[in-house]
Amino acid sequence: MSSKTSLPPLPPWGNAVAGATGAVIANTIVYPLDIVKTRLQVQIKRKPDDPKPLNPADIHYDSTMDAITKILADEGLGGLYSGIHSSLLGVASTNFAYFYWYSIVRSLYSAYQRRQLSLAVNVPLPAPGTAVELSLGAVAGAIAQLFTIPVAVITTRQQTQPKGERKGLLDTGREVIDSEDGWSGLWRGLKASLVLVVNPAITYGAYERLRELIFKGKKNLRPWEAFLLGALSKSLATILTQPLIVAKVGLQSRPPPARSGRPFKTFSEVMAYIVEHEGPLSLFKGIGPQITKGLFVQGLVEVLFVLLFAYMRRLRSEKLARVAESTAQAAKQALPILSK
Repeated sequence: MSSKTSLPPLPPWGNAVAGATGAVIANTIVYPLDIVKTRLQVQIKRKPDDPKPLNPADIHYDSTMDAITKILADEGLGGLYSGIHSSLLGVASTNFAYFYWYSIVRSLYSAYQRRQLSLAVNVPLPAPGTAVELSLGAVAGAIAQLFTIPVAVITTRQQTQPKGERKGLLDTGREVIDSEDGWSGLWRGLKASLVLVVNPAITYGAYERLRELIFKGKKNLRPWEAFLLGALSKSLATILTQPLIVAKVGLQSRPPPARSGRPFKTFSEVMAYIVEHEGPLSLFKGIGPQITKGLFVQGLVEVLFVLLFAYMRRLRSEKLARVAESTAQAAKQALPILSK
C-alpha cells in the first residue's frame, strides 16, 4: 500500500476526544485567569449613596492584579484553583460534546448535499462555504450546551463560594437544586449560552475584515500576522459579547446579598441590576482577564498545532499520523470555544 493512500476520517468520538484533550490542557494552564474573571464579573459594588451598607466580609476586587493579590493573601495558592476539577470536567464535556455533534451535523449535511447534487459516494463533495461551516458549528455548539451547561453552573458556584463554604461538585449541585428552581436551576443561563454561539461567527467576520484592512487581503500570512489578526478579532468578539457573558455568569452564581437570596430570572434582569447599581460600563467588568485568557489560549493552541504537526512528520505509521493530524485540526477548530 502506498504511503499516500487516503485514510478515512476519525469517527465522531475520535474528534471529540482530540478536541476535549486540547481544551483541558489549555484551560488547566490559564485557570487562575478564569477564576479571576468570574469573581470580577459576579461582584456587585453598591453606589456610595446606597442605604444598604456593604457586608464587611465582602471582598471586592479593583483589577486583575488586585484580585490575584487578594485571593493569594486570603486563600493561598489553592484559591486560584478553586473549583478546577469541575471546571476541567465542564471544559472536557463541552468540547467533547461540541466535536461529537459537529462531526454528526457535518455528516448529515454532507449526506444532504450529496443527495441534492445527485453525486455518487466516491465523488468528492464541493467544500461548503464559510457561512455554512459557521452555521454547522453554531448548531453543534447549541446542542452541546443543552447537555453540558449544568457543569458550568456548578463550576461558577464553586469559583465564587467563600473560603469557609466550599463544597464539592455533587454538594454544590444539590445546593442549586434545593435552593432555587429545582432541577431547572442547573440550566441557568442557557438562553445566554445559546446566543453566545454566535461568538465564532463574529470572530471570523472580524478576522476577514481586519485582514482586508491591515494586510490588504494577503492570503499567505506569516505566523505573527495570523496571531495578530486572531488576537484582534477575538478581542473584538469578546468586547461585543461581554455584557451577555457577564449576565450569564450573574445568572449562574449566587444572588447578591442585597437581593436577600432571590435569584435572577433572566439575563436582562441581571443587566438592569448591574446598570442600576454600578453603571453601564460595569457590563464590561472582567473583560481584561477575559481577553487575556483568550489570547493565552490562542497562543497555546497555535503552539499545540505546530508541535503536533512536527511530531506527525516523524511518525512512520499512517494510522498514528492520521490521529495526530486530526488532533491538531481539532485543537485549531476549538479556539473559539476554548477562549470563552
